[in-house]
Amino acid sequence: MSKANTERRPQSSPRRQEPFPLSQFFAIPPFWYNGIEKGLQHVPGDFKDGVAFCTPAEWPPSLFAGLPALPPMWPVYDLRTPVCCRRVRPYSRGRHNCFFNAAAAAASVSDIRPARRKWRQAEAQALRVNQTGELAATLIYTAQTPLVVRQHPHLRPLMQHMYDQEAGHLATFNKLMAKHRVRPTALYPLWSVLASGLGWSTALMGREAAMACTEAVETEIGTHYNGQIRELLAMTSAWEEEGYDVGPELSELIQTLRRIRDEELEHLDHAVENDAKKAEPHWLLTGAIRLGCRGAIWVSERV
Repeated sequence: MSKANTERRPQSSPRRQEPFPLSQFFAIPPFWYNGIEKGLQHVPGDFKDGVAFCTPAEWPPSLFAGLPALPPMWPVYDLRTPVCCRRVRPYSRGRHNCFFNAAAAAASVSDIRPARRKWRQAEAQALRVNQTGELAATLIYTAQTPLVVRQHPHLRPLMQHMYDQEAGHLATFNKLMAKHRVRPTALYPLWSVLASGLGWSTALMGREAAMACTEAVETEIGTHYNGQIRELLAMTSAWEEEGYDVGPELSELIQTLRRIRDEELEHLDHAVENDAKKAEPHWLLTGAIRLGCRGAIWVSERV
């Protein structure tokens, strides 16, 4: 062996450090720096050139090469909110649809977490109570329709139209809850029994009482949707003032709530047109139903 081969490397020559193995990287996705994949054990609190938070669907395919199956829930973040950190140049968002853009990335991750936590809580409450309300509406119409249509056959198309819309609303919120991993209310069986009983009892009282029930329920539901939309718009404005860029997911949710609210108010108009005000006693019947709806909304947001 030659002497040149046996000489040791000078101490001044730094050795290349191997990147953190991705197979051991589960807590937070890799941090991309200048196109070079380097896994980190933690996300630093201060980024110099900005960070874009991207959705899991936008991760590059090479990220998962040779990587074992990831657990469904990561210790730090879950898949309901953007979790992938990518290094970008200043003042450039790139081609990704980001929830928080690079212009706001000078703030540390600890500054972003409260906004995410607030959004996650508001999202879970909204989807849970909305699904409960749409379930109750479909059960009310299911119980009312046979009795009402038997005495008033001309109302069959209207009852079918309102039921179909409520069933579509319920399917929409079921998909959103599955997508965002929001659990349904624990009182699901109780609300099902009460909604069916309300629809059946008001239908026995006659067409006017059944329409008064629709009037009361849709009034409270429309008011509730308006409150949700105002709250989401206020959160959006506050985040934009702080420098965050709200992605399309929140905007699509607001548009969905607006569409469903308008259809619910359409049901209210149909009920009034079909003599809901003639139910006796109208004030007592609608007042009791509206009070029950408010209580169900309050409980479903928390349980």
